[in-house]
Amino acid sequence: MDLQTRKLKAIEYLIGLRDEKIFSKIESTIVEVQKQQTVYRKVKPLSAKQLVDRAKKSTEDYKAGRFKTQELLEKESEKW
Repeated sequence: MDLQTRKLKAIEYLIGLRDEKIFSKIESTIVEVQKQQTVYRKVKPLSAKQLVDRAKKSTEDYKAGRFKTQELLEKESEKW
């Protein structure tokens, strides 16, 4: 079944729906998906230069000892 047919079937279902609780769940799901899509659209991918610069900075931080071990992060996360 193609997407267009599935959409039409969903619309038909919604038109015939009489249960307020089910409709509220569907409605809140739609709102949540719209929020996620808005956030996703605001996230811009890094350029190649930004990615290389970030990698170089990370390497410098590691060599200078500015990092946390996995064990330390696990201990910190237990306190969340």
